[in-house]
Amino acid sequence: MFYNSTRNSNIKVTSAEAITKGLSDDGGLFVPESLPKLSEEEILSLGKMSYSERAFVILKKFLTDFTDEEIRIAVNSAYGAQFAVENAVQISLLSPDCYVLELFHGPTCAFKDMALQLLPHLMTVSAKKSETAKGKKIAILTATSGDTGKAALEGFKNVENTSVTVFYPEDGVSEMQKRQMTTQEGENVRVCAVKGNFDDCQTGVKEIFTDRALTERLSQKNMVFSSANSINWGRLVPQIVYYFSAYATLVGEGEIKSGEPVNICVPTGNFGNILAAYYAKEMGLRIHKLICASNSNNVLTDCIKTGVYDRNRALVLTASPSMDILISSNFERLIYHLADRDDSVIKQLFSDLKEKGRYELNPVLKEKLNGLFYGGWCSETETEQTIKNIFDNYFYLADPHTAVAYKIYEDYKRETDDNLKTITVSTASPYKFCSAVYKALGGEPETDEFVTAKKLEELTNTEMPAPLARTRDLPVRFIGSVEKSRIKKAAADIIETL
Repeated sequence: MFYNSTRNSNIKVTSAEAITKGLSDDGGLFVPESLPKLSEEEILSLGKMSYSERAFVILKKFLTDFTDEEIRIAVNSAYGAQFAVENAVQISLLSPDCYVLELFHGPTCAFKDMALQLLPHLMTVSAKKSETAKGKKIAILTATSGDTGKAALEGFKNVENTSVTVFYPEDGVSEMQKRQMTTQEGENVRVCAVKGNFDDCQTGVKEIFTDRALTERLSQKNMVFSSANSINWGRLVPQIVYYFSAYATLVGEGEIKSGEPVNICVPTGNFGNILAAYYAKEMGLRIHKLICASNSNNVLTDCIKTGVYDRNRALVLTASPSMDILISSNFERLIYHLADRDDSVIKQLFSDLKEKGRYELNPVLKEKLNGLFYGGWCSETETEQTIKNIFDNYFYLADPHTAVAYKIYEDYKRETDDNLKTITVSTASPYKFCSAVYKALGGEPETDEFVTAKKLEELTNTEMPAPLARTRDLPVRFIGSVEKSRIKKAAADIIETL
């Protein structure tokens, strides 16, 4: 299995090279040359396996330059006692025909743990195989809208021959997310707040990757750049696993029949999570519709409905900050596949996006996109009301991102009369957004987030996850912020300290 760049199909690298580089030199994203297929029998056989074993089956098809032993060690290390539930994930029946796939039971209480507990192991092995990274230290740069940052910091802390630097929007994450990052332990971690939004952080990191002066300076220090964002294939491929795993579990429990189609509903920001579901569908998983749920930053909804991607709008800060994004990087991968891997299409579209802030899909691409995806968005008022409705009707405490997804699931079902069973992805613990959730339930949030958390516990008879509660007593290590125009300078300064 080799990987091409979305902006140059002639580029051909191994999975180890794709993982260590993170981003192609031309600014494109790495994608597999072809997608492997799983038969119905293979999918059915997953039901008798542990989550680690399921991950091995899927990853083995993509990481063909890894040995079986290397993959097994990686998955067994990644999906163990650091997760609060058996087999890493949990599925709850929320309402008739709607299952919630809970991906937030890892050490940072967000779905990013499903990939970022594994990525350090993949990165370590890849660095030994990659010609560009062999014998070098890896400097990981990551932009975050909240959850990726902490998960990357936690996953890579004190990992030998790596350093990890996270850039986050100063006012664009929840107080709990900020607390998680600024108190992060580990000798090889750095955290930098940015006076801007996530798109500013992400653009800054991408520019660093393609800055020759910085990469040469890094090379002089015997180091190479990589990323823990979902632009890195090593971050994306583990996410494919939990869709196959969820389906196999539901079949095994008799909730659905083998081969029965289901819908997948995902709260979407950078498009990586739902892209992983698309890959699962293309690999043979019986997915009928991919439901793309957005908050008020509904650039993806508009594109799915009209074929026009237009980021020329004000970014809205919401209670679901992981979706406060106007440039969804992984959408590039999807369009590349829909365009039958024609890199000239990608070059033109994303040149238009950079220069004009918008692009328009041709009729063929628009039809393909509309056939696969349903797009919908949810206002802040609707998000609050959905959190309350879910708790009042089902005694289930949902975070704002999950509430957005459930609201769009309901909209889809009402508009289409599609009653297929649906797996709705829950991406984070509600306690990462205590104030928003408590307010939605009618409470008055306190200034101290931990006081609010205590009141939320008492109101809902639930408990704050231990990893979040623990941050209360940790000292803040990282303070201050930089202007968005200074991200590159900040990265250069950090390089000098490594």
